[in-house]
Amino acid sequence: MEPTIEPGQTIQPAGARPQKKVLCIEDERFIGELYQRALRKGGYDATLEVDGAKGLEMAQTDIYDIILLDLMIPNVTGIEILRTLRDPAKTPHFKGKIIITTNLEQREDVREDIEKQADGYIVKAELTPNELVEFLDNIA
Repeated sequence: MEPTIEPGQTIQPAGARPQKKVLCIEDERFIGELYQRALRKGGYDATLEVDGAKGLEMAQTDIYDIILLDLMIPNVTGIEILRTLRDPAKTPHFKGKIIITTNLEQREDVREDIEKQADGYIVKAELTPNELVEFLDNIA
């Protein structure tokens, strides 16, 4: 007897990894769309949000496996989002990985503090969208 497939159900090929959900909180729409396109091509379910407050709200739903988080975004900074997501009193069930994406040069002590709270730190100018996919493949 063959298994039945329900409407909306997807079947993964044998040996395929489950599709990871990525939220990219990035105010530079062009960069965000490049990342989104590359991630989707790489097999990720990628969503882009350009507003920090909306991005935080979306991240707190805990439906995303990975959050790509720019530090300089409008309304709520990336550092504020990072601290809120890592604070069990504010986001008690958060399980996703947080990867900081920035082009800002940080003081060493600031960068170290951010890296302690994040699962990765990427300088955008040093990474192509395809290299970003490879990076996520290695941490996901």
